Amino acid sequence: MQKSLFPSQLPTIISRLQEMVIAAAASPDVLLQKEMITLCLQPLSDSDPLFSQKKRLSDARNLKFEFHIPVPSTEEDVLNILNHIVRSARILHLDEVEIYFAEDDACGPFCPKNELESLNSILLIIDSLFSCAKSDGMEVLQVLQKATVSMINCVGAQNIDSMIVKWVDTDAEESLMKWGKDHGVRTKLKIAYFEEAGRGAIASEDINIGDIALEIPKSLIISEDLVLESDMFDVLRNLEGITCETMLLLWSMRERYNSNSRFKNYFEALPKCFNTGLSFGVDALSVLEGTLVFEELLQAREHLHQQYDALCPTLCANHPDVFQPEMYSWDQYLWACELWYSNGMKIICSDGKLKTCLVPVAGLLNHSVCPHILRYGRMDPETKSLKFPVSRPCKGGEQCFLSYGSLPGSHLVIFYGFLPKGNNPYDVIPLDFDVSCAEDDTSQCQSGETGWTSHMIRGTWLSKSSKPHTYHLPSPLLAHLRAVLKGSDFEMDPGESIHEEIERSVLETILSIFTPMMEALGDSDEVDRESSNWDVKLALDYKDLQSRIISSILVSCTAGLRELNGS
Repeated sequence: MQKSLFPSQLPTIISRLQEMVIAAAASPDVLLQKEMITLCLQPLSDSDPLFSQKKRLSDARNLKFEFHIPVPSTEEDVLNILNHIVRSARILHLDEVEIYFAEDDACGPFCPKNELESLNSILLIIDSLFSCAKSDGMEVLQVLQKATVSMINCVGAQNIDSMIVKWVDTDAEESLMKWGKDHGVRTKLKIAYFEEAGRGAIASEDINIGDIALEIPKSLIISEDLVLESDMFDVLRNLEGITCETMLLLWSMRERYNSNSRFKNYFEALPKCFNTGLSFGVDALSVLEGTLVFEELLQAREHLHQQYDALCPTLCANHPDVFQPEMYSWDQYLWACELWYSNGMKIICSDGKLKTCLVPVAGLLNHSVCPHILRYGRMDPETKSLKFPVSRPCKGGEQCFLSYGSLPGSHLVIFYGFLPKGNNPYDVIPLDFDVSCAEDDTSQCQSGETGWTSHMIRGTWLSKSSKPHTYHLPSPLLAHLRAVLKGSDFEMDPGESIHEEIERSVLETILSIFTPMMEALGDSDEVDRESSNWDVKLALDYKDLQSRIISSILVSCTAGLRELNGS
C-alpha cells in the first residue's frame, strides 16, 4: 500500500526538486536534448563517376553534408549555416565541365544552372521538414526558406534574357494548344514568336518556384512504342543493327503526312525547315572553315548521308506499300533528323526505360544558360504524365526557358541552330595531348596529379581563381602540363613551389596550340552580315565566339609571361 506524504515533509521535498531542476539545466547531457533541426544533403556516393573529384573539392573546403541547427537560433546564425549548406550542395551538383573548372579556392556560385540545381535541392529538403517542426522550429525553417528563395530570385535577376515578342498563337499554334488541352495537357504557357529566337513560350500568368508550368499526358508523347505498334515494325525488326531512334525517324517521315494521325495537329505546327547547322549552305560552311565546328559538322552530315543511302532507297524498293518513295527523299530524311535532334527529349518512361521521345508543346520551349525549368525527364507514375516544374519564378508575359543540358555552342549550332545569349560556361575547347612520359611516371603524367585524363579550356573571363600562377587558366590543365615538364629535363629544388622555367614552358606550350588556331579563323569583317542568309549569320556568330575564347587565352598566357619576366 502506498504511503501518503505528511504536510511536514512537503517543504523538504519541494526544495529538493528545485535543486534537481537547477542541476539538470546545467547538465551538458540535458542541453544536448534541446530541439534541433537536422538538414541532410545527399551524401557523396562512390558510384558517382565524379566521386574522386568531388571528394577532393569537398575535402579542400572541409565541407560536410549533414547540418544541425539549434532551436531557437538567431537569424544571423541560421543564415551562416545556410551559407555552408549551399557550398556543399554546389559541389554535389557539379557536372564534368563545371567540376573541371572549379578551383580549390572557389566556393561558388559556379554557374546559373548549378546554382539553381543546388538551391532547389535545398528548398525541397526545407519544405519537407515543415510537417514535423514545432513552433520555434517553424520560425527557423521560414528563415531558411525565405533566404533560399531570395537566392534563387537573385540568380534569375542576374541572368535576365529578355526578347521581343512579335506575336502570340497563330492558327497553327492555337490548334496545337487546343488539341493538347482536349487530350489532357495542362499548361500555364502560351506559344509566342520572338524576333531573336523564333518560337518559344511565355508564361500566361505568374509561375512560382515548384509550380507546374506544363504537364503532358503519356498518351501524347511520341516514343518507340508507336513504332512497335505499327506495320512498319514488321519490316524494320529484321534489319540488322537498326536502332529505335532510326525507326522513329522513319516513322515520323510517314506520320507527318498521315491525315488520320492523332498527332496531325502536332506535325502541322512543326516548321517546314528547322534551320540547324545540318542545313548550312556552302557560304556558311566556308565561314566556319578553321573553326572547331567545321569538321564536326561535315562528319555529322556525312554520317546522315551514309545512313540514308543504306536505308531509304532499299526500303522503298522492297516495301513500297509501307515506305512510299515520295515520303522518303533525302530532304524528308534530313527534316526528320533535325526534328529529333532539336526536339527530342530523353525521358524515363513508366516502364523505367530511358527513351528518346517527342513531347508536343514542350519541344517549343527555348534553351537558356539560366533556365526556369530544370527538373524534368521522368514520367510521374501516379498521374502518368510528364511534368515541367519551374526552378525559378517566371512572371506573366516573360519567356519561360527550358534547359537542354550542359551543351557547348558547337553542339547547339549543329543540332539546334542557335547560340544562347550570355556567357555559356560549357563553351569549351577540348585538348587532345599526346602524353609520352617516362615509363615509371605515366599514370602521374596522364592525370596531371588531379585525376583528369582529358583536358579542356574555355574563355578566361569566366575564371574566378585568385591563386597565384593560374593565369585564369584551368588548374587541371596547368597541373598536367607541369607534370609532363617535370618529367623532362627540368629539376626543382625540394622546397621550391614554383619553377619559373617550367611556368614559361607551360604558357609557351598553350600559346603554340592556340596561336595557329587564331590565325586559321581569319577575319569575319570581310562578310556582309546584314545581307547574309540566316546560316551565314549564325556561322559568323559562332566564329566570333570561338575567336573571343581563343583571344582571351592568348591574352592570359601573354600576361602570364610578362609577369614571370617581371615586366
